[in-house]
Amino acid sequence: MRIFKFGGASVKDASGVKNVVEVLRQVGHENTLIVVSAMGKTTNALEEVIRCYFHDKEHLSTAIETVKQYHLQLVSELFTTVPDSLFNRLQELFNEMAYFLEHNKSPNYNFVYDQLVSCGELWSTVIVHAYFNEVGLQANWLDVRNLVKTDDSYRDAVVDWQQTEQNIQQAVQPKLLYVTQGFLGSDANGFTTTLGREGSDYTAAIFGYSLGAESVTIWKDVPGVLNADPRYFDETVLLQQISYREAIELAFYGASVIHPKTLQPLQSKEIPLLVKSFVNPLLPGTKVSRGAHLVPETPCFIVKKNQHLLSVSSKDFSFVMENNIRDIFDLLHQYKIKVNMIQNSAISFSVCVEDKFLRFHELTAQLQDKFVVHTQENVSLYTIRHFTQESIQSLEAKHEILLKQVMDQTIQVVAV
Repeated sequence: MRIFKFGGASVKDASGVKNVVEVLRQVGHENTLIVVSAMGKTTNALEEVIRCYFHDKEHLSTAIETVKQYHLQLVSELFTTVPDSLFNRLQELFNEMAYFLEHNKSPNYNFVYDQLVSCGELWSTVIVHAYFNEVGLQANWLDVRNLVKTDDSYRDAVVDWQQTEQNIQQAVQPKLLYVTQGFLGSDANGFTTTLGREGSDYTAAIFGYSLGAESVTIWKDVPGVLNADPRYFDETVLLQQISYREAIELAFYGASVIHPKTLQPLQSKEIPLLVKSFVNPLLPGTKVSRGAHLVPETPCFIVKKNQHLLSVSSKDFSFVMENNIRDIFDLLHQYKIKVNMIQNSAISFSVCVEDKFLRFHELTAQLQDKFVVHTQENVSLYTIRHFTQESIQSLEAKHEILLKQVMDQTIQVVAV
């Protein structure tokens, strides 16, 4: 089978959903499983619902109504006459969310997050599936939570590969068209889990691996994988071919087109990953596969915004030794702070981190009991793979450099 993944940008409005159908008509739709993300900025809107649920009950109903009306408006634009089955299914899903908000007893933010934010993918796929059938693309809707089984690490769940592979192989039959959700799974108790932000790419890889797919295609609003994000860099170049190893390196450093966990399962079975444009679906895009390292060979620029620079030194000016570093990493692990760059000297230890779970201030408060701590928040981490002197100079000319680390093929710079 082929696995296609369509992200939120591709289904953000009625014309986007219609375009997905046109893509399928151009490239074929038999023997295909489609993974669909939440529509547009729905995940952000549901995060606002969650914020109101915990901290601003007065505006909770408004936040809920906003996200509901967005989907109902899209449906009204997509269908001349809305099928009763679709309207009833959406109302059922809306009611399930309302029931959870009213009856939930758990104070665990991450648990609540997964139960609520998952609504976006369910709404999206129910709408897309109904429209497919409306225009004659007979499709089967799958609840991915019945197939992708995980542990209970809410917001960053770990896949039970053996059970998941068995479930998928039993549920998916060749030569048919399927629609399912990205990003989601469920734990042993049946509660919804999520695979990490942007995890729909990972979902596509999970299905690709489990089905021994011919290929996995990620459909984007860009022509393929570029050597830099055009929002932040000028004169970008399309990468036609990337080896698995190079793509994993790019993903590790934060390339936004490919989810970091997507590539490993595909590499293990040498399943090609294609990144193509849903605007021009017949263009070749980018192929990630066994083969040439990077075509064309060019510097690749990656930026991570909203990082924090943390520098720690001993209070008595003694060396920062292995036992100190161990204590620091124990705390980083405890507070779930992700480290993206490390640099140490005789008396200081510096890390550039991201604070996904908003616990950075708790971490620094505890570190101050034992160390002298300096922080600079909201910095940017720039990475250049296959750097040249010209590429370094162009970056340094535009930013104040706080920290720089040069390796064999990669340079990283913390800057403001």
